[in-house]
Amino acid sequence: MLHTRTAWLRAAAPVAVLALALTACGGKKDASGSATGSGADAGKNAVDTVAKTDEKPTDPVGGGALESGQSGTGQYKEESGKITYEVVAQKVHVGTEDEAKKMVQAANGLVPATAYVKYTNKGPAVVKGLAKVANGTEIYADGQRGGMLIGAPDDLPGCQDPVDFDNWQVGESHVICQTYMIPKGARSLEVRWGDESAADPLVWKFADAG
Repeated sequence: MLHTRTAWLRAAAPVAVLALALTACGGKKDASGSATGSGADAGKNAVDTVAKTDEKPTDPVGGGALESGQSGTGQYKEESGKITYEVVAQKVHVGTEDEAKKMVQAANGLVPATAYVKYTNKGPAVVKGLAKVANGTEIYADGQRGGMLIGAPDDLPGCQDPVDFDNWQVGESHVICQTYMIPKGARSLEVRWGDESAADPLVWKFADAG
């Protein structure tokens, strides 16, 4: 599905400075760079990649690889304690190199990729304060972890900002997005989710990034 306007750059100028957590070959998240930018025209080559639409069971499963349409369950440590979540990566939106350059300095050869992930609070408690569960989301391109874009807009179409729901009730679901920079032309994408202590994260495989 093509976008008629660049989702990442639609905020009014000047865009807030973004920090890019660059990682090479699975490096740590805390390396950072700087970025500047402003509103931009449409990314004509931006695409959404979604898992194949075969009819698959949607019953929650444990860690590891997931079939298209399957959800997984796992625990994440929030301010109110460990919460069990049902999680499903819905799609990844891949942008263009021009968009990346307007967002991050020295972004040659990179494109932005945003994972849309739906989380359902399965209990045992209400999530109070700012939910951190989306911090467990990572995007891998051709087997390598991308660079997390810290400060990317949370109000992308179809995404929700955790600031807007500070009392996340049991049984309630929200779609939270995370944006990473990945190499242009990557042929395979994976969305991985899990607490830092999880030995076996949930993994969804998506069609190539084109």
